[in-house]
Amino acid sequence: MSSTVQIQAPVVRPGAPSPGPALAAAMLGFALITLDTSVVNVALPAIGADLRAGMTGLQWVVDAYALAFAALLLSSGALADRVGASRAYGAGVVVFALASAACGLAPGLAGLLAARTAQGVAAAVMLPASLALVREAYGDPVRRARAVSLWAAGGTVAVALGPVAGGALTTAWSWRGIFFVNLPLAILALALLTRVARSGRRPAPLDLPGQLTAMTALGALTFAAIEGGTEGWWALGVAVVAFAAFLRVESRRRQPMVPLGLFRNTTVAVAVAAGSANSVAFYGMVFVFGLFFQQVLGLSALGAGLMFLPMTGLLAAVNVLSARVAARYGARLPIVVGQAVAVAGLLGLLTVDAGSSRAAQALLLVPLALGAGFSLPPLIAAMMEAVPAERAGTAAGLLNAIRQTAGALAIAVFGSLAARDMASAMRTSLLISAGLLTVTALASLRLPRRRDR
Repeated sequence: MSSTVQIQAPVVRPGAPSPGPALAAAMLGFALITLDTSVVNVALPAIGADLRAGMTGLQWVVDAYALAFAALLLSSGALADRVGASRAYGAGVVVFALASAACGLAPGLAGLLAARTAQGVAAAVMLPASLALVREAYGDPVRRARAVSLWAAGGTVAVALGPVAGGALTTAWSWRGIFFVNLPLAILALALLTRVARSGRRPAPLDLPGQLTAMTALGALTFAAIEGGTEGWWALGVAVVAFAAFLRVESRRRQPMVPLGLFRNTTVAVAVAAGSANSVAFYGMVFVFGLFFQQVLGLSALGAGLMFLPMTGLLAAVNVLSARVAARYGARLPIVVGQAVAVAGLLGLLTVDAGSSRAAQALLLVPLALGAGFSLPPLIAAMMEAVPAERAGTAAGLLNAIRQTAGALAIAVFGSLAARDMASAMRTSLLISAGLLTVTALASLRLPRRRDR
């Protein structure tokens, strides 16, 4: 479920050091970022029991990270340009490590949420800078393409290992271990960074009004979904006003953070919608079933993580297969087929209850992963080809920010449902996810049959 974001032009320097350390450092950073989107889910019941947090608090443990990450991802590429990718990446890794330590040491829920927000801010800075490091290190386009593929594979592997690693650490040690494990990896990434040539700086506009209104809208909308009640309605009103302000700001700026004209392109609009539905289904179901496996079935955190292994273990292979199919038949086929398979998997999961066999429960999650993993890479590629080269980084950042936001909102909504009745929440969440993917699969039929050559 990983993806490439924020593309920068490579900087080639005579006598530059070996590109290996830059690639290794970037892969470690990307793995850390993606690991923290999946490792926390199976530890939520343990966090709730230790910190006396209810469902609302647990939703914020996941969404504090996801929202900060998504909101700042819109402009973090420009920040990396202004200060230099290596400096931005180094600073991001340091803050991420310190925030991880603060998460592990958090005495209460408030401290954990503050640290998780700081993690998300650091991750947003690290992500585009890590890819920029790879692009700067490899001047040859063929070698660079292979390096970017390895960089993306690191994120996919981290997503696959996240639930199992989180379950193992929580069961064998404590939920705090899922954050402390980030520290040696961050130290290794910084050590590798010392062997990377310093990046140059280049001017890049920062859209502070757009960034502020976007953050306000996303935060208020998520608050409304999680908290509900009278406060939720007030927050929803704030979200609507902030979003209207965001649209006004972006339509009037000479160099907006989000060029609204991009959405006039059918491929861009379909890619954003389909990517969002993909995130709702994948991240929403990992969240819901992580709770179901522990709270209803009584499995340990490790047991819950192992239940996800058949599902997540196939992601990397499916990503590679979808790229080959897209290269031969065009992007539309794997996008439509992938979403259709995911819908079938979601409908199949409607049969799961406490009496289902463990093997059936684990295997019924597999079609969702197969479909999501098969549709996402060609979807991203199609969007990148649909925009001018100078807009590629902006489009990629936009797609990833909206996907992260969709996943965060899914957790907010599905978690609120689960707080009332887990069985009903599972059915409703599955139907919502299946409905969204059905709509976007039909919309994907409007994509070109084959890529332009």
